Amino acid sequence: MRLAVPDLISNSYFPVIAAVELGCFAAEGLEVTHELIFPVDKAYEALRDGVIDFVGGSSHSALAAFPEWRGVDLLCAQGQGMYWFLVMRADLGAQRGDLSVLRGKRIGAAPWVDMGLRRLLIAAGLDPAKEAIAIAPVPGAQGAGVNFGLTAARALAEGKIDGFWANGMGAEVAVTGGAGTILLDVRRGDGPKACFDYTMSALAARSDLPREHAVAAVRAVMRAQALLKENPERATGIGGRLFPPEQAALIADLIRRDLPYYTPEISEGFVQGMNRFARDLGILAGDPRYEEVVRTDVVEEWRPIP
Repeated sequence: MRLAVPDLISNSYFPVIAAVELGCFAAEGLEVTHELIFPVDKAYEALRDGVIDFVGGSSHSALAAFPEWRGVDLLCAQGQGMYWFLVMRADLGAQRGDLSVLRGKRIGAAPWVDMGLRRLLIAAGLDPAKEAIAIAPVPGAQGAGVNFGLTAARALAEGKIDGFWANGMGAEVAVTGGAGTILLDVRRGDGPKACFDYTMSALAARSDLPREHAVAAVRAVMRAQALLKENPERATGIGGRLFPPEQAALIADLIRRDLPYYTPEISEGFVQGMNRFARDLGILAGDPRYEEVVRTDVVEEWRPIP
């Protein structure tokens, strides 16, 4: 079976990558490989078309290929909350949370990922169009095999953009390299409160996936979450196999910071918040019920694995 993630050199989708690399899927009887399909809408299209079996990506982005949530289910969370960072050029002297610095600036963001930033700014009273905030793909981030966060950090350092909205690895590379400073970290309380529930890093599959495979996949992700909580340094070994050395050295610290969000539950409140966000964006017309979004026959698996 095949699992797609929209960014590989990243902490965002690390639980599902770890589930493959640590043998958690295999322990549950599934032979799974992971691969990079960018951007996230292409990953969900591949899921729709039967090219792959699972997507580990942003939950709201399933709507790119499955209108009104028809034919797709969220199986579990990889981590709670909207998980992207807004990073600005260090020489701008931006103060944490001060969105006024965005006026007239160029912000890099991937397709479908950009939706979270646009809606956040509007919720905070800042209209991107009126304030001449250009939110667009990062130069050089369109090719196959591109890891968005690293590309964004490089573009920021080269002055091609004034800021970016991307994963924790991209943020860490920009900050530790001196090119960037973090303006917003939604997971840890920055921005309007409702933004936390705009999306999450989730595991998704088509609705016709056999229940036994869905259960096995959920248990695999939960095993990976538990193993990383037990010893975050396991991430270093995985990073050493998959990442360039610089990012391999950073991944364990990023995972350690994310551990409080590593629970598999997808709450009704989250689904309501995500649906509201999607309707505000115009990518959802109706108000799907919880059971139309989440695969409820695996919910009982969301309990600690002994």
